[in-house]
Formats: sequence, structure tokens, C-alpha cells
Amino acid sequence: MFRHILLATDGSAASEHAAQIAVQLARAHGARLTALYVVDPYPYLGIGEANPMGFQAYMSAALEHAARAHAKVADLCAQAPEVDLQTRLVENVGASTGIAQSAQQVGADLVVVGSHGRTGVSRLMLGSVAAKVVAESAVPVLVAR
Repeated sequence: MFRHILLATDGSAASEHAAQIAVQLARAHGARLTALYVVDPYPYLGIGEANPMGFQAYMSAALEHAARAHAKVADLCAQAPEVDLQTRLVENVGASTGIAQSAQQVGADLVVVGSHGRTGVSRLMLGSVAAKVVAESAVPVLVAR
């Protein structure tokens, strides 16, 4: 049924749970799995930050965090060697937009995201990347909770 699954990961416990589900689904369907990490753009460009070292430090930390998140997914896939894993990193202002756009770019037919399970006021104040992905995605989204 699924040929290409896009897993949005940020290295959190919620995305690790989503990764377990995505790997199981990829294995069961013989699907390709793309693990996606979205980096927020450097917040100070265009508003007076003139220090290139700040940008380099920011991007270096983001790339390290992405590598750790991707490594966690790769470890899960090592236990399911028939799963073809690809990793992807994109820079986008909104994680949800980066996820939805990447799903279309790679030709995914399912997006898997984790949810932190926030409810009430905290969800309204902080927003929910998972909810935004559901609203923006052109393909089905599985929210793992």
C-alpha cells in the first residue's frame, strides 16, 4: 500500500516513537523510508547580525542535532535491514511547511510525525507541528502519540 514513507524527526522522544512506527510500516509494506530533519533558518539574518561566526555555530549545532536524530532512525533500521533508509535535511521557516513540501518533493505517500500530546492552553500557545502538517500535507499523515 505505501511505497515511500516520510518520517519527520527532531530527535525527541515523540519522534523516536514515530520512528519505530515508521520503520515497522516501511518493513511491512516494503516501502522506502526518508527521515527528514527541518532546520529553522538562522534567526538573526537580516536584522543586524553581522557576525558570520554566529551563523556558523548555529548551523554546526543544527547539523549535529540532525545527525543524532538521523542516527537514531538508522539504528532502528539496522534491526530491519530490508528497510531502505534515506536521510534528508531542509531549512525552512516553519517545520510543518518543510515537512509538507518535502513529502511532495520526494514523492512520499505517507508522512509520519510524532506528537508531544499537548492539550488545552499549552497546545494553543505553543502550536502543534503535527496539527499543522495534517492541515498542510497533500498526502495522508499518521500522527504517533
